[in-house]
Amino acid sequence: MKRSYILFSIAFLSLGLFWACGSADDSRHQGGGALQTPSDTEDELMGRDAYDAALLVKLPQIAPAESPALHNVFELSDHIISGSEPHGEAAFRLLEERGVKTIISVDGKIPDLETARRHGIRYVHIPIEYKGISDDEILRLAKTFRELEPPFYVHCFHGRHRGPAAAAIGRLVKDGVTRAQALAEMRQWSGTSSKYHGLYDTVARASIPGPEVTGAFRYDFPNAVRAEGIRQAMVAIPRAFDRLKALKKSHWVTDPRHPDIDAVNESEKLAEAFAAAEASTDTAGRPDDFREWMKSGVNESALLVGLLRRVGQGDAKAAVKADAALDRMKKLCASCHAIYRNQ
Repeated sequence: MKRSYILFSIAFLSLGLFWACGSADDSRHQGGGALQTPSDTEDELMGRDAYDAALLVKLPQIAPAESPALHNVFELSDHIISGSEPHGEAAFRLLEERGVKTIISVDGKIPDLETARRHGIRYVHIPIEYKGISDDEILRLAKTFRELEPPFYVHCFHGRHRGPAAAAIGRLVKDGVTRAQALAEMRQWSGTSSKYHGLYDTVARASIPGPEVTGAFRYDFPNAVRAEGIRQAMVAIPRAFDRLKALKKSHWVTDPRHPDIDAVNESEKLAEAFAAAEASTDTAGRPDDFREWMKSGVNESALLVGLLRRVGQGDAKAAVKADAALDRMKKLCASCHAIYRNQ
């Protein structure tokens, strides 16, 4: 085991956490070797549903490495680690200690470039969608994995869906694993949802450009790609929503360890993001049901702001109504995502 891997493991253990090593070692490197099953052939894979094909290779049950700064972290090989968005100095310190040289973000949010630079890590920003990875995005990912310095840390927001799919492309390109192995790692380890068939289909069936194609492709590896319109709003909405869900569990009481995460402030961020989404020219050209969902999001988020202000004034009944408002917004978002984000 390499010294850098040991350092990274110790860093997590020192926080009272665990790191997925030990039984994982046999499945890391070269795609798992002995874990490949006799049915693991490209022909059989192509004839299956891609999500179901993620069970063709049986992986050992391994929990992800977790810390306050990094979540759902899996070291897939010496070259590629998959996980959540890094938060603050602690996260980048852990990545530096592991030896990470390049971070690939496939989330829409502008990366924390300054902190990454302080820790000697380069960022490449390739935003992708939940519905799948386009041919152009695959080309950018493949060139990045082939030409920039490993180890790579690949992340989206939560480290469960888009990030693992991009890491799977890296496993195909950099480590030469089978598609079945890459799919298995998405489903069995990272927990990529069955809702995102496009991500699974990409890894199972998309054409992967060869070295001659990526070598000829002119690409300057941008460290920040700014989202616009709906995409920009959809970077802010899930982050505010996640914080509101956590505050709901604590009955809308601010955690003294995180005094900056305040219910009213987060609801205002959510309302502002929905208002920006509804006003976007992108929304104007969308179907009626999409525009109606955006309008409902504006109304519900504005209602939530008012309710949470009342909660702050001691109104217990408003707290119950705020719970219900956030639940309605969750269902609203799920309905819209099922048609316009996941497919």
